[in-house]
Amino acid sequence: MAFERHATSKISKADDLFSLHTMGFRGEALASIAAVAQVELRTRKKGADLGTRLEIFGSQLQHIEEDACPEGSIFSVKNLFYNVPARRKFLKTNDTEFRNIITEFERIALVNPSVAMSLYHNDTEILNLPESGLRQRIVNVYGKNLNQKLLSVEAESSLVSINGFVGKPETAKKRGALQYFFVNGRFMKHPYFHKAVMQAYDQLIPAGEMPSYFIYFNLDPATIDVNIHPTKTEIKFENEQPIWQILLAAVRETLAKSSAIPTIDFDVEGAIDIPVYNPEKKISGNESPKVQIRSEYNPFKRETTPSDTRPSFDWTELYQSFEADRSAVLPDEEVVEKKIGSAIPIEKEIIEKPVQPAEEKVLFTNTSVQPVAKPCFQYKNRYLVTTLKSGMAIIDQHRAHLQILFEQYQKSIRQQKAASQQMLFPAIVDFTPAEETILPLLLEDLSYSGFDLSNLGGGSYSINGIPDGMEGVDCVTLLKDIVAKAIDTGCKGNEEIGDMIAFSMASAQAIPAGKVLSSEEMDHLLASLFLCSNMNLTPDGKTILSMLTDDELENRFH
Repeated sequence: MAFERHATSKISKADDLFSLHTMGFRGEALASIAAVAQVELRTRKKGADLGTRLEIFGSQLQHIEEDACPEGSIFSVKNLFYNVPARRKFLKTNDTEFRNIITEFERIALVNPSVAMSLYHNDTEILNLPESGLRQRIVNVYGKNLNQKLLSVEAESSLVSINGFVGKPETAKKRGALQYFFVNGRFMKHPYFHKAVMQAYDQLIPAGEMPSYFIYFNLDPATIDVNIHPTKTEIKFENEQPIWQILLAAVRETLAKSSAIPTIDFDVEGAIDIPVYNPEKKISGNESPKVQIRSEYNPFKRETTPSDTRPSFDWTELYQSFEADRSAVLPDEEVVEKKIGSAIPIEKEIIEKPVQPAEEKVLFTNTSVQPVAKPCFQYKNRYLVTTLKSGMAIIDQHRAHLQILFEQYQKSIRQQKAASQQMLFPAIVDFTPAEETILPLLLEDLSYSGFDLSNLGGGSYSINGIPDGMEGVDCVTLLKDIVAKAIDTGCKGNEEIGDMIAFSMASAQAIPAGKVLSSEEMDHLLASLFLCSNMNLTPDGKTILSMLTDDELENRFH
């Protein structure tokens, strides 16, 4: 009966529409999937000796028999839309569809921590989640490293009960943050509540970065409407504004307790007890000091001191004598320079050359690039201004360096000649199941770019080597960003994947806007840029160079 087309209802009266606790009320999901796929069910009641196995292809019962299966129910869905070719062609790649399945599985797992769940792909176990508490379920899904990064959130009011976890401010990231809202056991997207969380983190995280959060709302079903969107992921709240304020206050309180937000301490324990002053109370033993006055003392009378007895000098005569002696004692300047140059040549070389700070990173090591002979200067520590035949060029230094590095990494990856530097202490990077599905497509090009990774199992990889020249870059974050970008963009071909990796590496290493450059660094930056195959636009289409022609300049003064 469950696989047949039917309609069930949990509604006995019209008012039940406003008090639903279930995820839906149509009851056709199992029949619908059985109509367009090959479905197998293996089920056994608790305490029963044997279970049942049945197969249904396209709503037709193919086989039914007794089966020695474990307790519970196991559904297997194969060859989706095998009998509907027009619909099947709209399916995306296997990896993309599998990531969608993982995403939905994670949402269900996060809201049902008391239920043990497992996920298999091609007979390989991807996730095995035992029954646990909410915090442990989150850690089991997204990795043990997340455990120390979560802060508990709780708030109780007559309108709503809020509980869950938010990430520490220092764990915020630009891409790939884990952000989940659940209401009455249902996943939802709510941009307005998202703003409340972001406002709580205001001035605690850099601009453009996002914190992770897992927040659960429990409230009267009559105060929400889940039927405003086909996927039921957008929900309308009757008391949206008050709940927004409660959420903001709850997250702020959590961050304050964790010392993320500085607080004023009014604790007076151990403070010095200062007595209250009473002008009427006489203090014994303290009398005003007596001042002795010398009546014969005259402050304006000039007195003779030992300094007045010093002999006087004829300063004109002294100066003439000094000039005569100076020429006889001091050597000529040329003699001094010659002696210093011959006796201490190393010090002379040090004096003539400007001192370079030891911690400054050398931006350009390619000595074969000839510097630009044109004059160049830096404007607002962000733009380089120089002259060309066609006029004045204004160049964004960050984008210029990004383009230079991108073409260098792109060439190394395509030629498979990137140098790798082994790490003394390998770093560990953890990937979620959804991220792991795309790693096989990236590993080859990552090795060509200079990364040396080892699979430790369980979604963990060891970073044994990094591309040469990237010592100051957080390679764990870089790898996570590369994987997240690959998922977002859906890279397919090898060149497309290689270019994406090259762009991510260049973005992480490019000099930032606001960095002061020396004249030599500016010259090499321009020379390297002019050797690029594309010096006008970055790989993501942003302008590198803008020209102000001679005619445009002349017109500004007419």
